[in-house]
Parts: sequence; structure tokens; C-alpha cells
Amino acid sequence: MMSSQTLMLKVLGSAVILAGLGIFVFAFAGLETMPRVTVGLKGLKRAQALKEGGWFAALEPVMRFFAARFSSVRFFDKYRPQIEEQVLHAGEILGLNADEYLALSLLSGIGGLGLGLVGYVIAPDVVSPVFAMMLGALGVMTPYLQISGAVGDRFKLINRGLPYAIDLASLSMGAGLDFPGALRQVTDKAPDRSDPLVEELLRIQNELDLGRTRKQALEGFADRAPTDAVKDFVQSVIQSEEKGNPLADVLVIQATTLRMRRSVAAEEGAARAGVMMIGPLMMIFLCILLIILGPFIVNAASGKENV
Repeated sequence: MMSSQTLMLKVLGSAVILAGLGIFVFAFAGLETMPRVTVGLKGLKRAQALKEGGWFAALEPVMRFFAARFSSVRFFDKYRPQIEEQVLHAGEILGLNADEYLALSLLSGIGGLGLGLVGYVIAPDVVSPVFAMMLGALGVMTPYLQISGAVGDRFKLINRGLPYAIDLASLSMGAGLDFPGALRQVTDKAPDRSDPLVEELLRIQNELDLGRTRKQALEGFADRAPTDAVKDFVQSVIQSEEKGNPLADVLVIQATTLRMRRSVAAEEGAARAGVMMIGPLMMIFLCILLIILGPFIVNAASGKENV
């Protein structure tokens, strides 16, 4: 009887909390929300994310509402440049700005905490309040983990495709095209227009068409994808322009260097894999010994007890 009353009280308490949240949302519904980004790469990414639908399209208005609240909090001023840099390295993912990033983390944390509380109400013997708080903390960290993973995947794809793109550009320049024309050949021949490297090369072309210098466009590429391969490529092209060296020859040397670097990295990874496999192999060996010698040890111990 007491357990049913306790369960009823917990359900009633959850209903009161939800009602309070509803009143809170209704009370603040009239406040302004952050304007939606519609221009530039952020606007393009936001439009693509909304067109795809899914959870982000459903949460986007609520995210902009809370982002407007975060924009007036000065405590996050020192963190906003770091957040903007991470979003930039992720290819302006979802068209987020720093305040929307914080709002998305808050909503994710509320969702994780709410899921934990529902589990606690339904099965209090299995789910504890501490577990609900852990789910809330995990929800707060989820956007950071996902965007960090997107940054790593994007850098990997750019490094992987850059040598082939440089090769094609050098061949195009050897056939008489200039640098923008060679980049256009690379992007036109690309099978996947959504590839991060293709997006970056298209952005370089657009910036050159808008009147930016080649140095400015390439330095922007290095800022958005600050990997060693990209920095070396950008520095080589800029130095070739400043010193008057033939750019086609420089690109051939750069592509060869990048391939050699990838080969060395693969050899180093293979060497590390052998060392890292020692621990699991030792554990497997000990398990096999335990399986083989275990029965003998048990029999010997039981024989001594009988004696």
C-alpha cells in the first residue's frame, strides 16, 4: 500500500514539475528569439539542416529562444571565441553560433535529465536520482562530443583528398589553366559535392571571384582546416606567388610530399598497433591458461580438502 502511495506521490510531483515548466515556457513565450541566420555559409548550413528535418528542425525555434537569453550573459564572453572556432573547424555545422551552441547544450542536458527522472518515476528501484543527474550531465556534453567528432572526421577527409586534388590541379595548370581554373576543374570533377575538401575549394573560388587576393583566400582555408597538410599546401602556394616560382611544379612537389607523409603516418600507426596489441594478447593468453589449468587446480584443491 505504501509503495503505491509513494508511486502516486512521485507521479504527482512529476506532473507539478511539468506544469511549472509549461507555465515558465508560456510566460516567456512572448520574449524575442534570436534571429535566424540566413546569409553566408552559416545560413546555407542552417537551411540545409532545416530542410533535412529531424530533431534539429523541431528544436531550432526553442534553441534560438534560449540563445537570445544566453546572448546577454557576460559570463560566457571568454568562451565564445573558442566555441566559434570549434564550429568553424566543423564546417559551420548546423549554422550554429556560440549562443545557439550553449542553448543546444542546455536543451540536451534538460532532455537527459528528464529522461532520467522519468526512469526514476517508473522504476525507482533500478534508476536512482544520481543516475538521472549523470544523464543530464551527459546530455550537456553531447553537443560538444558530436561537434568534436565532426571536426576530426572533417580534417581526416580533407587530409585524405588533398594530394589527389593537388595532382589534378597541377595537371590542369600544366595544360594551360590558371590557379582558379585548376581549382574549378577539381571541384567539377568531384563525385561528391558535399565533401569537406570540395566545399573548401568552392569557397576559395567564391572568395577569389569576390575580389579577395589568393593569399587571403588560402589563409582562410588554413584557418578553417588547420591541419599540417593544409598549412604546408597554403604556405607553398603563397611562397610560390611571392617568389615567382612556377606554381605547377610546386604543386607536384607538394602532392608527392603529402603522399610520403601519409605513408610514414601509416607505417607509424602499424608500428604502434603491434605494441598496443601486446596487452590484449597477454590477457587472452592468461585466459587460455586459466581455462586449461583451472580444472586441475580445482581438483587438486578439492582432493586436499577430502584428505
